[in-house]
Amino acid sequence: MGRIKLDYSLPEELIAQSPSQERENSRLLVLSRNGGGEPMIEHKRFSDILNYVRPGDCIVINNTKVFPAKIFCNKDTGGRVELLFLKSGLNNRWTVLSRRDLLGRSVVFPDTTGAKCVGRTGNGEYIIEFRDGVDVFALLEKYGIMPLPPYIHRDGSGEQSGNAGVRDEVHGTDFERYQTVYADVTGSVACPTAGLHFTHDLLGQLEKKGVEVVRILLHIGWGTFRPIRTENVHEHKMLPEYFEVSEGAAERVNLCRRKGGRVFGVGTSVVRSLEASSDEDGCVRAFSGETDLFIYPGYRFKTIDALITNFHLPMTTPLALVSAFAGAEIIFHSYREAIKNKYRFYSYGDAMLIL
Repeated sequence: MGRIKLDYSLPEELIAQSPSQERENSRLLVLSRNGGGEPMIEHKRFSDILNYVRPGDCIVINNTKVFPAKIFCNKDTGGRVELLFLKSGLNNRWTVLSRRDLLGRSVVFPDTTGAKCVGRTGNGEYIIEFRDGVDVFALLEKYGIMPLPPYIHRDGSGEQSGNAGVRDEVHGTDFERYQTVYADVTGSVACPTAGLHFTHDLLGQLEKKGVEVVRILLHIGWGTFRPIRTENVHEHKMLPEYFEVSEGAAERVNLCRRKGGRVFGVGTSVVRSLEASSDEDGCVRAFSGETDLFIYPGYRFKTIDALITNFHLPMTTPLALVSAFAGAEIIFHSYREAIKNKYRFYSYGDAMLIL
C-alpha cells in the first residue's frame, strides 16, 4: 500500500511561467473514468466546463485570499534574508520560513520596522515577534511580493529596501493573476490554483444553468506542497491548515446530494475540507478549525463526484489526492497524454476535469 508511484518526468518547457492570457481560455483535459474500463480523455478549453455540468449539480470553491507573504529584509548582522510569512499568533508573533538561521537574531524590514526571532517550531518554522501596534499585514501589502512557487521565475528581485517600483513592475501581474476572482478571506500563502480558470462571467453562466456555486474556506499553508520524502506514502505527515464550512454551505452540498446532483470540488483544498467535515455517510457538517487530513490512494471518498484540478508536481500531496480519486495508473496515463499534447503544468498551467 505505501509504495505508491508519485513520480514522473516533465520537460522543463512545459512548466508554465505565466497564466494564460484569458483565465477561462486555459486548456482543459477531461478524464472520464469508466468503471474499470479504459479511461476516456478529451481535450477542451476551460470554458467548455459548462457542457459537463447539469442543473442540480453544485460546484464548491475555496474563497481564501493569498497575501503577499514573501518579503526581503536584513538581519542585524547586515545580511539580506528572504522570509515567507505563514500565520500570525498571540502577542504579534508570526511563524515564518527562512533559508538562513534566524535564532536569536533581529531582522529589519524596508520601512525600518524591526522584529526578533524568539524561537523555532518542530516543523522548522521560525517564530518572530513584532512590537505591539505594528500592522504586519500592512507591512506586507506595501513591501511584500506574492509567494509564487520556486519553479516560477521572475526577472528582477524587488529586494531593495523601499523599491516598490521594481516590485510592482516585475511582479505586478501576479498580484492579480495569482489570485482567484472570488478570493475574499485573507490567509493563504499559496493559491488554490484550480480556481484560477474561473471568471465572474463563467460563474454566472454556471448559476444560470442551475448549478449551485458553494463557497467554503481553507487557508493553504506551506505544508500542502512540502514534498513527500517518506519511503511509504502513508508515513508522510500533513501540517494542519485552518478551514471553515458554514451551515449554509453544508446544507447546500447535502441538498445537492439528496436530490441526485453531483458535487464538483474545485481543487484539492476543497476536497480535503469537505472530506474532513463529513461523516461516514458523506453528510457534510458545519465546521471551523484545523485539519491535517492526508488523502492518498486507498482512501474512500464520501462527498465528491467530480474534481477540477491542475497538473501537480511529482511527490506532492495534491498528486497523491488526485491519484486516490482517479487511480494512480489512470492519472499517470493522463499526464503522459497531457505532456504529449504540450499542456502547461503546475500553478499557472492548464486544468483537468476528472469525472
